[in-house]
Amino acid sequence: MAMGDPRPIGIFDSGVGGLTVLSAIRKRLPHEPTIYLADLFHFPYGPRYQDEVRGFAFEIIRYLEARDVKLVVIACNTATAAALNQAREHFEIPIVGVISPGAQAAVDATQNHRVGVISTEGTMRSQEYLHAIKEIDPMIGVFQKACPELVDIVESGDADSPRAEAALERDLAEIVRLGADTLVLGCTHYPLLKPAIERVYPGAFKLVDSALTTAAKVERHLDHSRLRADSTEPRHEVLVTAMPQHFHDVGANIFGETVDAEEVRIWEQQKAQRT
Repeated sequence: MAMGDPRPIGIFDSGVGGLTVLSAIRKRLPHEPTIYLADLFHFPYGPRYQDEVRGFAFEIIRYLEARDVKLVVIACNTATAAALNQAREHFEIPIVGVISPGAQAAVDATQNHRVGVISTEGTMRSQEYLHAIKEIDPMIGVFQKACPELVDIVESGDADSPRAEAALERDLAEIVRLGADTLVLGCTHYPLLKPAIERVYPGAFKLVDSALTTAAKVERHLDHSRLRADSTEPRHEVLVTAMPQHFHDVGANIFGETVDAEEVRIWEQQKAQRT
């Protein structure tokens, strides 16, 4: 009997949004150990320049590589858009992003060939969802909308509130008018808005949540590369680059349970190594 690969899966995001991806991976792959890293030192990634976000992503992947992970998941749409292709060329380690699984799921879901994508500014500017969807099916119309306020709403624990409903009513009105039957939640914070979306626009869309589709892709990759772990009690670590208390509070707000995070000062280490 061959032993499984006990090394952890590394998952990172700029904040708590990627916890939606982490929880989908843990549900789907209960035997896999994980290391989740939230880069709160540079949060949020959405409004930043792409090359800046790419730099952060490379440093985090280097850190996770040093922690001996067997696969890296970029659990952030902005960082996937900015860094995934270059990171795959640069690193030996397999890297999975959240955009192509979401694009594929949207193509599979749409009946009328009209897909809406809501995301951060950075993801929208990159046009990565548009390209990923059109590459699978060029006939699909893609309507993109940047919704920067939604991240703040989720982070402040208001995902299921009148404040969220008001913002969604405004942000999704145009996508509804254009007749999209499928909506890609193109930021890992957005799945937490599903109940509010259903209240504001009941039955208007099939909602595509890249957390679930990304977890499925991670599973396929582990099977294909024979990297599955078989630990009965896998170890889970949650790390933050700053503000662990904020992370606890937001995690508790969002998931109704406290997420214990340990602070790792990777940016100070980076600076020290360079000087």
